[in-house]
Amino acid sequence: MREPKHAPMKRGPIGGHGPGVNMGFDKAKNFKGSMKKLLAYLGKFRLRILIVMIFAVLSTAFSILGPNILGEATTEMFNGIMNKIAGSGDGIHFGRIGQILLTLLGLYVTSAGFSYIQGYIMTGVSMKVTQNLRADIIRKINRMPLNYFDTTSHGEVLSRMTNDVDTLSNTLNQSVTQIITSVTMFLGILIMMFSISWQMTLVALCIIPVSLLFVLQIVKHSQKYFKGQQEYLGHVNGHVEEQYGGHVVIKAFNRENISTEEFDRYNNKLYQSAWKSQFLSGMMMPVMNFVSNLGYVAVCILGGWLATTGSLTVGGIQAFIQYVRQFTQPINQIANISNILQQTAAASERVFEFLAEEEETPEQVLVHVTPNGDQDHDDSTVNVKGSVQFAHVHFGYNPEKIIINDFSATVQPGQKIAIVGPTGAGKTTMVKLLMRFYDVNEGAILIDGYDIRNFSRDELGSLFGMVLQDTWLYNGTIRENIRYGRLDAADEEVTAAARAAQVDHFVRTLPGGYDMILNEEASNVSQGQKQLLTIARAILSDPKILILDEATSSVDTRTEVLIQKAMDNLMKGRTSFVIAHRLSTIRDADLILCMNNGDIVEQGTHDELMEKGGFYANLYNSQFAKA
Repeated sequence: MREPKHAPMKRGPIGGHGPGVNMGFDKAKNFKGSMKKLLAYLGKFRLRILIVMIFAVLSTAFSILGPNILGEATTEMFNGIMNKIAGSGDGIHFGRIGQILLTLLGLYVTSAGFSYIQGYIMTGVSMKVTQNLRADIIRKINRMPLNYFDTTSHGEVLSRMTNDVDTLSNTLNQSVTQIITSVTMFLGILIMMFSISWQMTLVALCIIPVSLLFVLQIVKHSQKYFKGQQEYLGHVNGHVEEQYGGHVVIKAFNRENISTEEFDRYNNKLYQSAWKSQFLSGMMMPVMNFVSNLGYVAVCILGGWLATTGSLTVGGIQAFIQYVRQFTQPINQIANISNILQQTAAASERVFEFLAEEEETPEQVLVHVTPNGDQDHDDSTVNVKGSVQFAHVHFGYNPEKIIINDFSATVQPGQKIAIVGPTGAGKTTMVKLLMRFYDVNEGAILIDGYDIRNFSRDELGSLFGMVLQDTWLYNGTIRENIRYGRLDAADEEVTAAARAAQVDHFVRTLPGGYDMILNEEASNVSQGQKQLLTIARAILSDPKILILDEATSSVDTRTEVLIQKAMDNLMKGRTSFVIAHRLSTIRDADLILCMNNGDIVEQGTHDELMEKGGFYANLYNSQFAKA
């Protein structure tokens, strides 16, 4: 079993971090750019967002009129009481007051209706954006080169697809409507306040610069912590994912404490950024309430003085005080929106950074593969026979460090080619290049004389059947896992492939047989049984070119003999590449390529290479030498 791959970030020895890691908290790299990309992404929903804006404005406008109309009822009641006391009138006109209150009720009901409709539409938009973003990320993942996943943990990618997209969805649903309602409420209340008393309005407006001063300071300090919160949430997820995947190895080497300590470091960083960001954002409301209360006291004092001078009615004072209390609400909302926008920017930046990552080299499809049995239709289609040529191939995962140097070899259709050599010689790398998981730096790989870069990746992949040393099975039935090799295969073909791979017998002994569900780790079958299932999958795919990378390394000797017989039948008439460390299994190969340090040092048949007494002979004899 392999040890778990560590890739959330470049690391140094246990207990420290490599120099490539920035342990601090950075602000959003491009706040405006991220928001522009998000707005462009929302462009397809512009009509619905416009409707949301209109309904939000109407809902807010109707609610703003409420205190003024209620003030009229208060004034009517006050005047009636004063007339009754003075004996100069009919007292309180309850009919008039009733009409005012019914109008007020109608306004609030209408406002609530508009608010409900705009909330319904905006929720649909935010959920659709979430759905589209996740779909775009999935499609992006399938277009990404493998070297991206060699340097990025699965948990980091998962965090962008779950946490960051969820953050975008939630904040988007809040921020769009809150921005509209807050601005509308602010302007509407300001107009109503000026219509009642310009003196009191000027006093109330003094709240704004003081409030903005506090808001800007809090935003300035909290933005970097929101960015750090999202960043370290991804690191925590990446660590948990890889540690869970390798928990057996961790237990075997008694590394639970080290794993926990490493998680604690990430978790502490997340804690530090999270509590600081939440604390600073939580300070907004107390600060704003304090400032608004100061303004409220000043307005009450001035209102009382204006009422005594007869410049303002009692209903006007009551309405203005309500407006003052509401006046701080949009300011508070704007303050909260600033936090929401920071979260939105941080999350969208990470999502759009991923969507902007460099993809696989664009395809230049010049050659198409004809269906099995068909003849070549024209110069652009080919019925692949299976010849392979490596022409002066140079390759390095890092272009500055070439590990395959001037690799050349010619393979005829139907030949069995064994690739042998010590660990790190470049055997598996050559197979990855053949399947175009990576493109060569120099030289070319040709199939039937055509550069593999001229095939589409889908058609090129259909030529290969592969059994790797690392088995991969997914959460589904055994039948579905075998059928993964050819999705349109009938049940009888699945069973036939299982028999050829010597897998049918043990499958029938399992509870449920071919319908038994494999769990996510496929740990309810043994490692050897998993290998047999992947071999059955390769047999079912009926490929032109077969690749076996230590395909029998996880089975016992007796099963290996049976598998070898099945493989011999499978490889008849097919070009086969066999990577093997047990050299006794490839003695009948048509051509053996001996690799060392990325170069072919010897090539020939088993007998020819043994007669030379060189690199291959030493490698072969070392497996049978006595300790």
